[in-house]
Amino acid sequence: MGIAATLQQKLFRWRSDGTAPLRLGQRRIFIIPSRGGLLYALALIVMLIGAINYNLALGHALVFLLAGLGIVGMIQTFRNLHGLLITPGRSAPVFAGETAHFQITLDNDRPTPRLGLELEAESGNPVFATVDRKKSAKLNIPVSTKNRGWFDLPRVRLSTRYPLGLFTAWAYLQPAMRCLVYPQPLAAPLPPSSPTPIGGERSGDGGQEDFAGFRERQPADSPRHVAWKASARNANGPLLIKQFAGGAQVELMLDWQLTDTALADEARIGILTGWVLAADAADAHYGLSLPGVDIPTGIGERHRQLCLEALALCQP
Repeated sequence: MGIAATLQQKLFRWRSDGTAPLRLGQRRIFIIPSRGGLLYALALIVMLIGAINYNLALGHALVFLLAGLGIVGMIQTFRNLHGLLITPGRSAPVFAGETAHFQITLDNDRPTPRLGLELEAESGNPVFATVDRKKSAKLNIPVSTKNRGWFDLPRVRLSTRYPLGLFTAWAYLQPAMRCLVYPQPLAAPLPPSSPTPIGGERSGDGGQEDFAGFRERQPADSPRHVAWKASARNANGPLLIKQFAGGAQVELMLDWQLTDTALADEARIGILTGWVLAADAADAHYGLSLPGVDIPTGIGERHRQLCLEALALCQP
């Protein structure tokens, strides 16, 4: 590792499990005059030359007053960032092509507010913030995603030009945060389903079962068989269980081998992702079979997340 890379890692990056904070010290904050500040300084120089040429005492006083105002503005711009506490948070998974949001909390333990803060991880997509005195503010840093898999938060630039706009102070933040990016789903018809027995009984004709109504839930019934939508219609009533004629429930096995082998691997993964979302929307019991990964049939939000995570990290 080169000297520049080592220095950058020490200055800009801190390792975190998602909870460790960072307090901005003077070695992490940079400050330079803005374009308005440079014009301000040029105007002061011209005024000073005029005051010297015409021996104007009030001109000298005005120049020194304005120069002192600029110096005070520089100090206040620096103080607007100094001592700010940054705590990384969590990021929810997204699908490829969507915008990932990384949560960062700014804590201000000073008796004065911090105004005019700007955070930017992606060019042209800044987030503006104000942190009141003795309070904190939670911000979501948006970053566009493109490919599936783990996506690391790029370097975030925290800057301010408050209060006069004559100086720009900034600090670079790069906590070890990452977001899981699911594959982009592709619409495709679901593969054929197969009936499987419930409780060891199989229908005599082996065909798919038909919905036969509801019954009250018994202690021995699995929670995954509860008809949550039907039960929600009567909030004061008991939980209901779906009943099917024939004694079998329909299961789907979403297998890698069922996709078209002529397609690219990413397209096949996208089709499987679309199948997972369609099966989940239909409240079907489904499993997922990928190269090196086999997920048994299940249902529910947790099962859906498990399948999508496997697809996001799949290496065919």
